[in-house]
Amino acid sequence: MKKRILAILLAAALVVVFVTACDGGGKAERQPGDPAKAMFITQAMSNPSQAFSWKEFQRLTGDYNIEMIQVSGENEVAVEIGGIEQAIAEEFDVIFINPSNIDAVIPALTRAKEAGIIIGMFSSELPPEHQNIRDFFCGSDDFEGGKLAGEFVSARFPDGANFVEVGGQAGHDAQIKRHDGFRAGKASNIVELGSQNCPGGWNAHEARTIMEDFLIAHGDEIDIVWCHWDNGASAVIEAAQAAGRNDIFIIGVDGNSTGYQQVKDGTQALSVGQSFTNMAKQSLQNARTLLDGGSVDAVNIIPMDMVTLDNVETLPWPEW
Repeated sequence: MKKRILAILLAAALVVVFVTACDGGGKAERQPGDPAKAMFITQAMSNPSQAFSWKEFQRLTGDYNIEMIQVSGENEVAVEIGGIEQAIAEEFDVIFINPSNIDAVIPALTRAKEAGIIIGMFSSELPPEHQNIRDFFCGSDDFEGGKLAGEFVSARFPDGANFVEVGGQAGHDAQIKRHDGFRAGKASNIVELGSQNCPGGWNAHEARTIMEDFLIAHGDEIDIVWCHWDNGASAVIEAAQAAGRNDIFIIGVDGNSTGYQQVKDGTQALSVGQSFTNMAKQSLQNARTLLDGGSVDAVNIIPMDMVTLDNVETLPWPEW
């Protein structure tokens, strides 16, 4: 009888162990500081900001005992979704993601969340109705950056002016927020003549073609160009100079070395600058805290700089 009771107790203990092991996708209980696996999924390594972000992740990741790999979609969302599915299948602990199309990756991110993976949105945020999927967001407030740019030109052109917009990748979170933010910040007498996104994403060659088309269509009416990234602004500057329009007030976003140099040279009036170093550092710090059982702020806004000819020499020169 005693043997039978002992056998029952042993079987029950094995069931408890089995259930505990199965809970959380079969992963062993984590201890603070344990190594972890993370994946950085981004829309394109051909985008200098994302290549620099990956460089910074690699430089900083050892401080947090997190091993990382990256998946670059090169603006093919199917590749990004494939990366998420790989992370689920290989039981990654963390995904940092800046996708080319936010809406398209939501179903896959939902599956990753259900698998127990920590989701960190990097530079791009999910729509409000889906923010329960991610654990945190680290990035600039692109709406606020666009709004500041709109307010900036309104102050510079109190009597009104006309603008055209050269956008980046349609459907990208940053693109949408920069578009909307500029319109929220500008005065009513800053009038839109045209707006177009680059069909192939953040493509400088396409940005130049768009600007050339705007110059043909609107000519001397154009006072301002609101361009969504500094390397695109380079192409806009080239098109404007080729048309003999050196007087156009050109704005870019990113705050990279190209934007800083163009501001310093006087060919770009403003660069709305971001810090991808601080984004990467905050993302890793948040992931480590969550891995170790702590809590973090869901929204982590990294401040932006308004880089102009007046202050470009006083700000740290960007490394990308």
